Amino acid sequence: MSSDDTDPRPVPTTWGPASGVGSLPGTDPAEALRLVVGELPGFAHLPELPGRGAGADMLGRSAALLVDLAVDLTPAGWRLVPRPGADQRRAEEFLARDLDALHEVADAWTGPFKVQAAGPWTLAAGLERTRGDRAVTDAGARRDLRQSLTEGLAAHVMAVRARVPGAQVVVQLDEPSVPAVLQGGLPTASGFGKLPAVAADVVEQELAAVVRALPAPVVVHCCAPRTPLELFRAAGAAGLSFDLGLVQDLDAVGTAVEAGVHLLLGVVPGTDAPLGAPKATASRVQAWWSELGFPAQQLPDAVTLTPACGLAGATPSYARAAMRQVREAAKYLRPE
Repeated sequence: MSSDDTDPRPVPTTWGPASGVGSLPGTDPAEALRLVVGELPGFAHLPELPGRGAGADMLGRSAALLVDLAVDLTPAGWRLVPRPGADQRRAEEFLARDLDALHEVADAWTGPFKVQAAGPWTLAAGLERTRGDRAVTDAGARRDLRQSLTEGLAAHVMAVRARVPGAQVVVQLDEPSVPAVLQGGLPTASGFGKLPAVAADVVEQELAAVVRALPAPVVVHCCAPRTPLELFRAAGAAGLSFDLGLVQDLDAVGTAVEAGVHLLLGVVPGTDAPLGAPKATASRVQAWWSELGFPAQQLPDAVTLTPACGLAGATPSYARAAMRQVREAAKYLRPE
């Protein structure tokens, strides 16, 4: 995507040294926000708490943002329906409580602040149409979802800014399904077959339409194998968020860095695991950066350290330790 002088998305003056991916264990939004603001003081985010149940999961939470489209929860998962029901109302109530907690806990926040939602392809891959097939198979359904999600996300950004006037809002689009979309790996509704692959140029164009329309810089996150970093960069992402241990395409990373795209590097596991010393985590990042061939002094401003994925599956103590780990490791990236 080419940029021009009318681009409405202000790029943060600083991305912050460490942040989270999105989800956390627990059910109390105010408590989760206090944890994030305390452990990630340079780049906090609005936590997602799927432990609250249906409607707080990634798809349900993102569906709560949709404008003029309705969803409901069936035994097979979330489905587009003619009218909103109790499941969608519950998802909207969870989101409203999160925004109330944001005003209560973080109204004085200044600096970069991230919100997350399922991207257009992951949302279309996860939602079924009324007759039972995935919305991703229908170009018209994808268009309607894309436009609805974009409008809802833009309103969400404004709602966050209204509650936290000092926030430089960054939008993260979670796209874990894109590799399967590109490779023809999504199962059919019956589970007995696979859906056809979607051409890379179509995936890029439809993702770019969302990125271009949002009133904030966009990070695209994918912690699945074969993350298509070049496609995400070409779609206009201001930041790329990925699991450092899964990405092998250093050429795509190098191209992104040269283009000024920020990297959010997943450097600690998203579920309970030994963490080691923060300095060792930093050393691994420095060695990787050296392999890319960029100057060491460029590293601190080019990357933000994060967990590899969301922390919803972790214990509360590990979630806190993981956030502390990335915050402390980031300190070692900056020269004395």
